[in-house]
Amino acid sequence: MFKSIELFAGAGGLALGLEQAGFEHIGLVEFDKSAANTLMLNRPQWKVLCEDIAITTQKDLEKEFDIRKGELDLLSGGAPCQSFSYAGKRLGLQDVRGTMFYHYATFLEKLQPKMFLFENVRGLLTHDNGKTYQTILSIFEEQGYHALHAVLNAWDYGVPQKRERLITIGIRNDLANKCKFSFPKKHEYKPIMRDVKLDVNPSKDECERYSEYKKEIFALVPPGGYWRDIAPEIAKEYMKACWCMGGGRTGILRRIGLDEPSLAVLTSPGMKQTDRCHPIEVRPFSYRENARIQTFPDTWEFWGKLSEKYKQVGNAVPVNLAKEIGFAIKKTLEVINYG
Repeated sequence: MFKSIELFAGAGGLALGLEQAGFEHIGLVEFDKSAANTLMLNRPQWKVLCEDIAITTQKDLEKEFDIRKGELDLLSGGAPCQSFSYAGKRLGLQDVRGTMFYHYATFLEKLQPKMFLFENVRGLLTHDNGKTYQTILSIFEEQGYHALHAVLNAWDYGVPQKRERLITIGIRNDLANKCKFSFPKKHEYKPIMRDVKLDVNPSKDECERYSEYKKEIFALVPPGGYWRDIAPEIAKEYMKACWCMGGGRTGILRRIGLDEPSLAVLTSPGMKQTDRCHPIEVRPFSYRENARIQTFPDTWEFWGKLSEKYKQVGNAVPVNLAKEIGFAIKKTLEVINYG
């Protein structure tokens, strides 16, 4: 088994996928109590640190995780996207002090894992005119890593959902000339909503409900349709100020069809501009249905209030996407470790 540590672990989508690919997690760090409880509920044997990562990085990490510098196979996780006070100072790691990424980079500096997996939203590529990501890449290089990146769509990897993630893979410089990393190949079959188990009238403990007014409006929208598929006067009354906005506004009154993938699962089902109505029943998707779209097994339980469960599921990396990336990393590590 290859050993890994995960930062910003959330409810475990990335960690579960990597586990399925053959990684043994020797530590996970997550600040949100509900998400950390979800991890501990499903994997009591995992060492989960529910604390501010700023506290974790101040520790002796070799002692904390019982591993010597250079021995860890993989550091994984995705720090929240934040602006850096770059200003061309070229101070390296000090440029990003005070951001979540600083702590990810500090783990690299202190533990020097053989490889790392850094996942984030696609928008990080263009954040602050590309300066944010260029700063990140320069710090990876400063810490002694050769980095590659690609934008992967989860729909290409066994996930019934259009969801793009920026995946950055790093290989420590002293190992980079011994191996080659290739991003996973796309699957031939791309799953759709018809492949997902859907519930019949789930309870209010598992699924939010629309107001009677919103329910009446959504009943007019055909599966696969949106606001343009109903009478303009009804759509205008519902959309109010949004009616005058530019763009296609294709997320408003959007009802997902059975013969298409879901749009990206979100952290809350109740936002007007990002509606995701169930294809058969007039309601939002339940948190469990969202979890299935994210390819969590039904045996994976979520801890907390309903709103917290929706948030945990929406923030997760799809399990099947994480697994495919994990298999690709594992192939590279096998060459590094065993030749």
